Amino acid sequence: MLSVVALMILTLLPPSLSEMYTSVENVQRAFAAEKELLTHLRTYIEDESLRLNDVKRFYEKVSGLHSHVYHSSVTAMANPLVAYTLIKRLQSEWLNVVYSNEAQENSQAFRSAFEQEESQRPKFEDVEGAAKGLMRLQDVYSLRVGGLVNGHFQRVTAGQMVDIYRPAISIHLSGDDCFQVGKVAYEMEDYYHSVQWLEEAAHLFRGVQGAWILEDEGNLEDTLDHLAFSHFKTGNVSYALTLSQELLHYDPSNKRVYRNIEKYEKLLSASPAIDIREVVLQRPNTTYLQTRNTYEWLCQTLGSQPRHYENPRLFCDYFTNGDSSLILKPMRREVLSLQPYVVLYHSFVSDLEAESIKESAQPGLRRSVVASGDKQATADYRISKSAWLKDTAHPVVGKLDLRITALTGLNLQVPYAEYLQVVNYGIGGHYEPHFDHATSDSSPLYKLKSGNRVATFMIYLSSVEAGGSTAFIYANFSVPVVKNAALFWWNLHRNGQGNGDTLHAGCPVLVGDKWGKLLCCVRSYSTSVNVIHKRNHLDVENLVTSETMCPFKLRTF
Repeated sequence: MLSVVALMILTLLPPSLSEMYTSVENVQRAFAAEKELLTHLRTYIEDESLRLNDVKRFYEKVSGLHSHVYHSSVTAMANPLVAYTLIKRLQSEWLNVVYSNEAQENSQAFRSAFEQEESQRPKFEDVEGAAKGLMRLQDVYSLRVGGLVNGHFQRVTAGQMVDIYRPAISIHLSGDDCFQVGKVAYEMEDYYHSVQWLEEAAHLFRGVQGAWILEDEGNLEDTLDHLAFSHFKTGNVSYALTLSQELLHYDPSNKRVYRNIEKYEKLLSASPAIDIREVVLQRPNTTYLQTRNTYEWLCQTLGSQPRHYENPRLFCDYFTNGDSSLILKPMRREVLSLQPYVVLYHSFVSDLEAESIKESAQPGLRRSVVASGDKQATADYRISKSAWLKDTAHPVVGKLDLRITALTGLNLQVPYAEYLQVVNYGIGGHYEPHFDHATSDSSPLYKLKSGNRVATFMIYLSSVEAGGSTAFIYANFSVPVVKNAALFWWNLHRNGQGNGDTLHAGCPVLVGDKWGKLLCCVRSYSTSVNVIHKRNHLDVENLVTSETMCPFKLRTF
């Protein structure tokens, strides 16, 4: 028994706030939580201002007495009223000012309000996940850390710094912002990234001359400490020594730094060549992602895009699949590839339908999982949240099922199909190269006896500003996010074997929100994959080969 379709709709939803970094919509909800915290902070400042104004009034009252009444203490203390007020003030009023509970009460009220927002606030795992997301974007799109610190998405091309995207809204990162990213890399023993981010942190901290900033966790000393060891681990012993000596200037009593300096000096003395060699940072190789270079190149360039005017077998047309429901409003089809067979249906859903799906999926979003042996688990190579929708969740779901069936001839009814899975991508959200169909007998698909996934139908319910394309690794092309369009391809050959050319990936979202929905169908026992393929043959009846006659052609960057 074979699964007929894996339907994926790309979009953003407000899911569970656990693992906030895996959902951009969750981050948007955190924005609302911070606005609420600003209200509480304003109240705290107002209360503290009133308290400090009262303290200031007391100060001015007492200092006025010392300036005008007590200028002659002997004469003043001769007056029993003056003497009484002095004694009473020192025994009572000063105690009330010094040991006032008002400051504690204001602070406690503010803390209580802060704690009430705990469920809406990110946890440390979110800071860690967001930092990893920035490093992922840095790697996949070859971004310069110095550019990111200044709010720019830049990479070096032909020796020149080039903006690959200019967001409408951006922000500069602080020394502490960079320190936190570098620290996450450092704790993973990823010194390639820790060196780059901690260098920026040190530069920014030096710029403010090590001034203490209330809200910062890091400082120049912490940064130099982590940076020196990171350089040592990358082989740059000479610079590790220089940084350690700088750190000792700020923390002269640090015995551990003294020991590190002695160690570095011995290494340099024993091997003078270490001192003069140029150390080039090398990005660590990966053992699990053999197609990393191709994958990242496709994400950066969108690969070798289909050229309809060069290959007449790639075309645009108005497609009905012989279904009466599409005769009056045929679907605008663009054939992108024949091996594997990949088609883009433009304007497959309306804006209203897309919003209805988002709203319906919102309450059920949870961290997306992947197959891990015969079980399912979360993984860093898939950063998103998902929710499953039955056709009873909203009338639009049933309408989409019928529309897909009309286009493909596939039976989407349960138990012949899985429910719709809506996906919301997070910070640097992505899904590294993978197959939609099962490639192992231990796959949960076989454990559930639900069959394999014959095809994928992916619908984009939102646009993104940059990134997020769907890259076909072996076929050497990428498809950018086209709002409301649907992407369709076969995962299995006619003989039921997996099609290796369908290896694909969801490139990291650079800027914007990306939504997705996944539906898997199961064929009946009497229907072969060969027959299913024939139901969705290339109908060239309304073939359009002219470039000017294909106004809905896939956009490229």
